[in-house]
Amino acid sequence: MKYRTIGTDPLHRREVSVLALGAMLFGSYTDEETSFAVLDRYVEAGGNFIDTSDNYAFWADGGQGGQSEELLGRWRRSRGIGDEIVIATKLGARPLAPGTGYVDNPEGLSAKVIREAAERSRERLGVEKIDLLYAHIEDRKVPLAETVEGFAELVAEGTVGLLGVSNHAVWRVERARALAAAAGLPGYQVLQYQHSLLRPRFDVPSDLFPDGSLGHAGPELLSYLRAEPDLALVAYSPLLAGAYTREDKPLPGDYDHPGTPARLQVLREVARETGATVNQVVLAWQIGGDLPLIPLAGASSVAQLEENLAALDLELTGEQRARLDAAH
Repeated sequence: MKYRTIGTDPLHRREVSVLALGAMLFGSYTDEETSFAVLDRYVEAGGNFIDTSDNYAFWADGGQGGQSEELLGRWRRSRGIGDEIVIATKLGARPLAPGTGYVDNPEGLSAKVIREAAERSRERLGVEKIDLLYAHIEDRKVPLAETVEGFAELVAEGTVGLLGVSNHAVWRVERARALAAAAGLPGYQVLQYQHSLLRPRFDVPSDLFPDGSLGHAGPELLSYLRAEPDLALVAYSPLLAGAYTREDKPLPGDYDHPGTPARLQVLREVARETGATVNQVVLAWQIGGDLPLIPLAGASSVAQLEENLAALDLELTGEQRARLDAAH
């Protein structure tokens, strides 16, 4: 396993594996026995960076979520897991009532919610301290200073280590970090956005993002990372939920544009040259790049996890990487 450092404060920074394990569907679509087997194999391989959220997976049963955190809590207790495993979770997007969602009825990012939601996550996970806590989606109804101060209070109390942010406009991230810095408070240091080899359209509106996607790592966010070496990007959905390889699963609509076929063609060429799978090439391209990037990939079976782990040993040549980068 290879590792990267996230965070700068000696009290809270952590060495985490360069391949993070997504636990979104553990305890819901992925049953407990399989989930435990995947988690066990991941740790056996040296993995130590597991990602979840307080709203996973509310859509599985029309509830409010929490199944993934609860399963991770049971796994930790049954295996005697301590703070050697870094668990990241998120708050802000849990539905306030069953049958609703994060677009129409999210918990939000008020100081009260931050404190209460983090406490519930700690209980479900069975931890005294959340290693990394993200603001999951934006809440523009709450003053940004209140959100910044709410997260900082938990760090000061020792119940949270590092702070992260996901699915926010880059200007909101920078403004929050500037507010934190001006007040001498800890700010966001880990950014979690969707990022893969294929490039999406950013102008496709959705219910959550009416002006176009704020959830993808676009040019502005990548440029921000280059300018701020203390930040790290956790790239969610690097394998596009199986769409690279599953014939029964089409690419998401925002990837349906004229640039996609050429990029897919080069990806498949490199996979043939290396004898690796397409998914392994995508992960190796991310892990070996020049940005501090950590792909976050889920697995619904040990076999899927084994395929992902093998990407750690795949070294792309400079020429192969240049072809992948240039294809459009």
